[in-house]
Amino acid sequence: VLFGYNTGTISGILQMEDWIRTFGEPDRNIATGYSLSTSRESLIVSILSAGTFLGALAGAPFADALGRRISILLSCGVFCLGVSLQTAGSNLDTFVVGRLFAGLGVGLISTLIPMYQAECSPKSTRGALVSCYQWAITVGLLPAAIVNNATKSRPDHSSWRIPISIQLILAAVLFTGMLWLPETPRWLILKDQREHAVESMSRLRALPIHDATVRNEVDEIVSGLEEERTMAQGSYLDCFRSTQNKIALCTFTSIVLQACQQLTGINFITY
Repeated sequence: VLFGYNTGTISGILQMEDWIRTFGEPDRNIATGYSLSTSRESLIVSILSAGTFLGALAGAPFADALGRRISILLSCGVFCLGVSLQTAGSNLDTFVVGRLFAGLGVGLISTLIPMYQAECSPKSTRGALVSCYQWAITVGLLPAAIVNNATKSRPDHSSWRIPISIQLILAAVLFTGMLWLPETPRWLILKDQREHAVESMSRLRALPIHDATVRNEVDEIVSGLEEERTMAQGSYLDCFRSTQNKIALCTFTSIVLQACQQLTGINFITY
């Protein structure tokens, strides 16, 4: 929802008169006296994607080094920094830097949340939970449009600062929720903390520590990690190599699907 709201809110803000007066350029040909050049609009919109790209690449290394839970908490902090800069900004440079940090936080979260869900959820619901992530992004577009419509007629900075600052509430909900949730059993086992992994699995399944279900799931994770360790270390290049597992086919299928999604013109509608 946070990702979807962040994506949906900027399209309305770019049309708000007070925002254009604050970050636009004088233009005598416009009734309001100010306009937003194409170059500025492109920079503001695209810089979020640049930050998201960097954040998505950095998500996995951070998760392996610090843990899934701590990485998500830090990502919320990065996102809040970006939103705060946008909310308090009174010049274009500050707003653009804020968009960059917000994008970095969104990129990290977009990698870490599905990873956390996949490693904590039971097999029976794992696919549905991870799929709901994409659904939640779409849901986030709705409140963004509602808030923009409710504040667009305000004559002062609150017209665009309110829609932007609401993102802090969404990030705070995620941050607070993660404080109560345990680290994933898989990461704990990866760091040779088996007993802590058992405790984490017990909390996630709401079962006693000595329950057979808890022990069996932990044993499955241990077996899977041991099998991974016996294999040679891979790299990102392996994603594009043709193997018996058809990794390259999966990679190119994903690329084509993403390209087709963009070619539908969805960004023209969103922004």
